Amino acid sequence: MAEPDGTHPFTGGGTAVVTGAASGIGLAAAQAFAARGMRVVLADLPGEALERARSELERSGASVRAVPTDVGDGAAMEALAEAASAEGPPSLVMLNAGIEAGGRIFADEATWRRILDVNLWGVIHGIRAFAPRLIAAGRAGAIIVTGSKQGITTPPGNTPYNVSKAGVKAATEALAHELRGSGAPVTAHLFIPGFVYTGLARARGIAEKPAGAWTPEETVAFMMERVAAGDFYVLCPDNETTRAQDERRIAWAAGDIIENRPALSRWHPEWKARFDAFAAQGADR
Repeated sequence: MAEPDGTHPFTGGGTAVVTGAASGIGLAAAQAFAARGMRVVLADLPGEALERARSELERSGASVRAVPTDVGDGAAMEALAEAASAEGPPSLVMLNAGIEAGGRIFADEATWRRILDVNLWGVIHGIRAFAPRLIAAGRAGAIIVTGSKQGITTPPGNTPYNVSKAGVKAATEALAHELRGSGAPVTAHLFIPGFVYTGLARARGIAEKPAGAWTPEETVAFMMERVAAGDFYVLCPDNETTRAQDERRIAWAAGDIIENRPALSRWHPEWKARFDAFAAQGADR
């Protein structure tokens, strides 16, 4: 794992690539990387939001380039990797692009494909395009992938999103394993935000930041600290959920298999009280 000794890519300049960089967590991350003296490549769908993000970073004095990219298109991600490697392979790649488009298990195929193309295939394309370049560079590098707690505990509803983020978790874990065996000083990190007030929240009709939510900047600051410390699982709290609560929820989800309980027993009427009692055991930590 990378150690906080000055060799981590956060501290060595170089180029950082961020997908989903036009707003929210992606933009906050790009701003944080630029503040560390990194050149930043912003990738998002073409349009005013991407240009606005580029202009905002330029005004702050950052070295920035915007590359319109559809992350669900493998050829487009290869083109992004080529463009970002013009001055040598990047030292940091954050595969952050993601959408929520609603839908349950019986959602139409178009909804399923749209969510999986962006959330899961965007990550797979990004790993395939960038990881070999970082390995070949032979210097300190990192690939940060934005996952979700919903990809771990898979709550009812929003099933296509849950499936996409469960796949992201599996892909990033496999990437970490492959990188360990490569001999290259490149690490992978699964970034798992908590409740963050972003454009996704506004799209659900939340007009103002709830008290329980973190800002994108707070979330990215936590991510930077934990990645620099060498964490693979960057499990973020927020203003309404502690790490202890997250641990109990994740442990209960795994326990469904171990204990052979009903699927998603946390929400099962005959098991809810038992989950509540289990969760309360860690509430004071």
